[in-house]
Amino acid sequence: MQITALVIDAEDPERLAAFWSELLDRPIDSRPGPYIWLRRTDGLVLGFQRNPHPTPGKDRMHVDLTSPDLPAEQRRVEALGGRRLEEYDEGGFLVMADPEGNEFCILPEEGDVGIDDEGRAHYQD
Repeated sequence: MQITALVIDAEDPERLAAFWSELLDRPIDSRPGPYIWLRRTDGLVLGFQRNPHPTPGKDRMHVDLTSPDLPAEQRRVEALGGRRLEEYDEGGFLVMADPEGNEFCILPEEGDVGIDDEGRAHYQD
């Protein structure tokens, strides 16, 4: 088996699709029924499903993104309506949230993240 799609439940799938489309430079490809799909790249598609009942609590799964310029990506995420989740700073990861609070990490594109025995990263200044 292979993972071919990641689907995110959303109260406002148009808003989330627009955020992720801009962030990942993947245009919206289609809008069948309650779904909005971004363009498939490298075999993987990202979709958003209308769900008016958000799941409370911490996400059980999140996306890791890479970038050569973490501070610039943080600013871009915030300009698009996302935010940094500073409560995770102790863990050493740059943890962000999209406009509906779905968490994701931004990691350096190259190099070792430097995970210690406690699971903390050491790639941020």
